[in-house]
Amino acid sequence: MHKTEAGPAAPHAGSGGGGGLDRFFRISERGSTLGREVRGGLATFFTMAYILVLNPIILGSAKDKFGDQLDVPQLATATALVAAVMTVIMGVGGNLPLALAAGLGLNAVVAFQIAPLMAWDDAMGLVVLEGLLICVLVMTGLREAIMHAIPQPLKQAISVGIGLFIAFIGFVDAGFVTRIPDAANTTVPVQLGTGTLGGWPILVFCLGVLVTIVLLARKVKGAILISIVLMTLLAIVINALADVKSWGLTTPALPDNPVAAPDFGLLFQFDLFGSFGQVTVLTVVLLIFTLILSDFFDTMGTVVGVTAEAGLLDERGQVPGLSRVLLIDGAAAVAGGVASSSSATTYVESAAGVGEGARTGFASLVTGGLFALALFFTPLLTMVPMQAASPALVAVGFLMMTQVRHIEWDRYDVAIPAFLTITVMPFTYSITNGIGAGFVAYVVIKACLGRAREVHWLLWGTAVLFLAYFAIGPIEMLLGVK
Repeated sequence: MHKTEAGPAAPHAGSGGGGGLDRFFRISERGSTLGREVRGGLATFFTMAYILVLNPIILGSAKDKFGDQLDVPQLATATALVAAVMTVIMGVGGNLPLALAAGLGLNAVVAFQIAPLMAWDDAMGLVVLEGLLICVLVMTGLREAIMHAIPQPLKQAISVGIGLFIAFIGFVDAGFVTRIPDAANTTVPVQLGTGTLGGWPILVFCLGVLVTIVLLARKVKGAILISIVLMTLLAIVINALADVKSWGLTTPALPDNPVAAPDFGLLFQFDLFGSFGQVTVLTVVLLIFTLILSDFFDTMGTVVGVTAEAGLLDERGQVPGLSRVLLIDGAAAVAGGVASSSSATTYVESAAGVGEGARTGFASLVTGGLFALALFFTPLLTMVPMQAASPALVAVGFLMMTQVRHIEWDRYDVAIPAFLTITVMPFTYSITNGIGAGFVAYVVIKACLGRAREVHWLLWGTAVLFLAYFAIGPIEMLLGVK
């Protein structure tokens, strides 16, 4: 269902009737309808709404150098505000079904690596600097040039790897796959449930996967969203009738008071250059380098993967309006630092909306509008448990996985880097690591085959940066950086 909707459309394909909204977002032109865009926007929101709970938990649980902690309600407000504003801007300015919010992984770096070295406002100042530097890279054309320099097989591998990655996220978030507490003393690092599958939440997830795949197989419109709604309702009923110890971050229960007043106290609480007075210049450079590299290539992989799945890449395999998309993403990093919610970035969960049929920025308007509502209705909009939303990630993982057929597996010079890209992403829980492994392998193999000239010079430079990224620990030790 996901490919036929993305290709060239007949004039009657959309429901905009040639109206201004349809023309502005090119809904009919991309073979979509207003209904699909709305469903896609809803699906994307529900699969990433967890960030409204998780980001405040991660940032709020950390202490800065002086023992201070950020206020959790203020963090929830800042997280929703940045996601709402930047997702709407992406919808209007980029016209792609991409949503943005505080980046997982990036927020952990800020909370547990940067904040202990300085005050919170200094740490958020570094995030703003990182975003500004990314914007400079975009405006100079370097970021877009690197994306264009990536060979098509690696772009396809990035999309497939992201598919496996978000499917794995779905299994882990639902509790279907769990970490073994003392993995060092076992033969495997993860397991099925707690060794076996048990409990009502897991049942909701398993039923959700079955419902989703059956609806997809029957080509039911709104399959992913229907599954999320049905499983949420089932979870609410189960939670009311059964003794469920824990659903994880989000409990499926109707709140006593669905309205929560937003607290904007963290806005503009950053010091752009305060970090330089807390740590050495070299440490600041390494911290910014880590943030930029993670943000840069996480976004690159997500944008390429999601737009490829939507069938929106042009005949050269390039993303339409890429420079605007990348500039908005860079601005989102700045906005995250300004709001003290950590660097915001494009979310891979946007693929859930694409799987539901979204092909334009109108879906992002829907997602952004829901984040705006979350400023006032966080208790109500975060009652969807991960067990109800995660089946969507598993299903979308399958849809993105189908692109593996386009890779020429008999050409080892591209197949091996593609394989590493695909496998390293889920196995290390990082899009950036997967891209880096693929880039380094591609450059090394081409060079050893005597075909170094086939590699774009930007890929050479990027591979060197990734080598430094992978060896950041030894480099810090050699330089005496703590």
